[in-house]
Amino acid sequence: MPDHALLPSTDRALTRRIAVEQAERRAPSLVAAVVRDGRIVWTGGRGRVDGDPPTADTQYRIGSITKTFTAVLVLRLRDEGRLDLSDPLETHLPGTPVGDRTIAQLLSHASGLTAEPPGQWWERTQGRPWRDLAGSLDQSSVRHRAGRRFHYSNLGFAALGELVARLRGTSWIAALRREILDPLGMTRTTPLPEAPHARGFAVHPWADVLLPEPAHDAVAMAPAGQLWSTVTDLGRWAAFCGGDTGEVLHADTISEMREPLMRDADAETIGYGLGLELRHHRGRRLVGHGGSMPGFLAAMWVEADDPTGVVFFANTTSGLSPTVTQDLLDIMAEHEPRMPREWAPLDEVDQELLALTGLWYWGPSPFTLRLRPDRWLDLAAMQGGVRASRFRPEPDGSWTGLDGYYAGETLRVVRRPDGTPSHLDLNTFVLTRTPYDPDAPIPGGLDPAGWRGTKA
Repeated sequence: MPDHALLPSTDRALTRRIAVEQAERRAPSLVAAVVRDGRIVWTGGRGRVDGDPPTADTQYRIGSITKTFTAVLVLRLRDEGRLDLSDPLETHLPGTPVGDRTIAQLLSHASGLTAEPPGQWWERTQGRPWRDLAGSLDQSSVRHRAGRRFHYSNLGFAALGELVARLRGTSWIAALRREILDPLGMTRTTPLPEAPHARGFAVHPWADVLLPEPAHDAVAMAPAGQLWSTVTDLGRWAAFCGGDTGEVLHADTISEMREPLMRDADAETIGYGLGLELRHHRGRRLVGHGGSMPGFLAAMWVEADDPTGVVFFANTTSGLSPTVTQDLLDIMAEHEPRMPREWAPLDEVDQELLALTGLWYWGPSPFTLRLRPDRWLDLAAMQGGVRASRFRPEPDGSWTGLDGYYAGETLRVVRRPDGTPSHLDLNTFVLTRTPYDPDAPIPGGLDPAGWRGTKA
């Protein structure tokens, strides 16, 4: 059950939305949950699973949401120094004709690999071990030049799963359990179904009858879409993708995963980071992933800047509304808008940091520098534009940009002999307290006559 209840009007609006979806779209069953601040605050189910309503503990196949777990396993290896995202696959997984594609390209679907593995439709047939799958690959497995465009590839995530297995010296699923599922308490996320679980069905398009769908072990393709889970477990995973990573992944790394690397040219609001889908919806940034397998549809989305998330499962092959998860988020935004945190002044004043705040000028362009409660800095152009960033303090006294144009760049405070700030050096850009301050080392120098009118 949820940790705390929503308003009755919110509960009814959420419940009605999934009731309409189940009735009008003819889903055998569906279940959903809303997550806020790392806790499930609402769950609801409609239809029947073995004669009973589905609950927050009923397992469904989550399809490609599995890819987000595989991506985190890869990023954990990177953070440990076991690999670099720019490494070609061949460095760690030799012997395939697609080994020149980098790990980052595989994670972001920029590798150009074919969408599906060779052979029969892998989602409805018994899987093969990696040795057999890799042996079936050839140059036809490459559809596009690496980095040319976004091209979704299930095959690419099979390769990433094998990469994890090789470097960990165990199976992909064993690494997943040890490194993610057990630490996060996700005990009902499994590679094969465990009761209670839904059975997958196709619903006839013109009659109210069902066709059971098969559910095989995908073996080498498992890292692309094998997992079964519950909305309780996926609610925890939504909180994870929203930034509540616990000891499993550094917060900076999940932020890196949520940065857009590729955009689907056919869908302006959809992009892809490192194993995570990215969307914009009514001014809100969403991160998460969708999933589908024969007999099942799933989705998990969380707002990046205001961690309210939605998890949604159904046991039907197709036919659901593409907006149902966004609709649930919209209901939360309308009925339960978040109260802003109460403002309070800082307990202590750091005079050196306070002296940095206020107006600075990059040439004639005014910028504001604000001190954040966490002792980070916000730099923003007064006249708008993309050159704005948060800056995180480093042990050597410098600052590192985290967003936008200055992401990864270094900001240094240059001081006069008396210790007061003279100017800011932002990766060769000099910001001064007055426009083109003549006392600062402006690159290229200044006209000795200074500012003038048109008749000068």
